[in-house]
Amino acid sequence: MRVHLGCDHAGLELKDHLTAWLTQHGHEPVDHGPFAYDAQDDYPVFCLRAAEGVAADREEGLDSLGIVIGGSGNGEQMAANKVRGVRAALVWSEDTARLAREHNDAWVISVGGRMHTVEETTRFVEVFLATPFSGEERHARRIGQLTTYETTGELPGTDA
Repeated sequence: MRVHLGCDHAGLELKDHLTAWLTQHGHEPVDHGPFAYDAQDDYPVFCLRAAEGVAADREEGLDSLGIVIGGSGNGEQMAANKVRGVRAALVWSEDTARLAREHNDAWVISVGGRMHTVEETTRFVEVFLATPFSGEERHARRIGQLTTYETTGELPGTDA
């Protein structure tokens, strides 16, 4: 599977580790940077490119996913979610990694490099990549509501 990665300075070492780990496990990592430590770098520069890469691959019918990394993962998730069609989830446990795919069909996960060990984060990525979307009607319906809102600005109806 092709996996796009982007981060900021706080996630650089973890991104480099994950890039090597992905290669060792038969995946095709695409590193969108940064490539050198710069304490003043801006996460949107790299995380938007990673999310764009996933969206472009998906548009072409490829089954790619993405990983964005920062100190907390919050800003990186927000950046990835600005890319049309991308659903990015902040992951902080194996359960959130699994549910991001299983229930939300997330294409990108965001991880806080200062919040978890390398081993924990690697496991989150492993779970995320191995988990398929369940396809359950309720989850597909909810994703459809988000997609409709994203493309038309139309709010979903209420039952009240």
